[in-house]
Amino acid sequence: MTSLTAAGVAVLREPRPAGKIGLTREAAAAWRDGRIALAGTATPPDRPARPERPELLPPNRMKRRGYGGAAGRAALLHALAHIELNAIDLAWDIIARFASPDLPRAFYDDWVQVAVDEADHFDLLERLLADLGLAYGDLPAHDGLWEAAMKTAHDLAARLAIVPMTLEARGCDTTPTTVLRLRRAGETTAIAALETIYHDEIRHVAAGTRWFRHVCAQRGQDAPALYHHLIRTIHRSPLKPPFNHQARAEAGMGPEFYEPVGLEAVAGH
Repeated sequence: MTSLTAAGVAVLREPRPAGKIGLTREAAAAWRDGRIALAGTATPPDRPARPERPELLPPNRMKRRGYGGAAGRAALLHALAHIELNAIDLAWDIIARFASPDLPRAFYDDWVQVAVDEADHFDLLERLLADLGLAYGDLPAHDGLWEAAMKTAHDLAARLAIVPMTLEARGCDTTPTTVLRLRRAGETTAIAALETIYHDEIRHVAAGTRWFRHVCAQRGQDAPALYHHLIRTIHRSPLKPPFNHQARAEAGMGPEFYEPVGLEAVAGH
């Protein structure tokens, strides 16, 4: 590895999940120890390398996940593992694609840590799948997360608004309900993993919000107003309530960001 951006591109070009995890941990350690610097102009691929499986389907062809029984738990864990594998690549893509001398080291520190968190999440979920006699790739998955990355490849503010501040914030909204449903169904195996992921997600949304505000301040733009514009022009779908106001507040994302573009607000406009 010659630079942090080159390390990120190496992860993106590695098809094996185990390889992505290993390269992520190696690059993070080298960055923290000062053995590699940011300098470099490695160009990320338009799409990250992927294993041959799982089969990728359009989101509307994916079966609705259940919460009870081994099959329901397997489907949930596999879907979450797929999200976390994409999230590893998304963290490295934001580093490699948007590297700039205008961004302080703390920006890269945050996204390296996000990449490590996502690698840990995938590792955890893959071990839970193995306990069920399954492996990542045994069930189909969808490509919605990387579609969002492609739509925002032109602009750092757009990437921050759509990925951590919208898609990952949605996870903060839905995870407590998922945990409750699992408890009601008598499933306990996945709950600890989900709670770990949930608390890390709040930190990731916080990083997205913090750096979105930073970019807006550099550009002289109002952060909530730009967020609303990006939701309407790129996400093109109102945000779905109910919102987890407490988690979003912990992440520094007040209701002035999301309530004006929420489903109820749009419907009543």
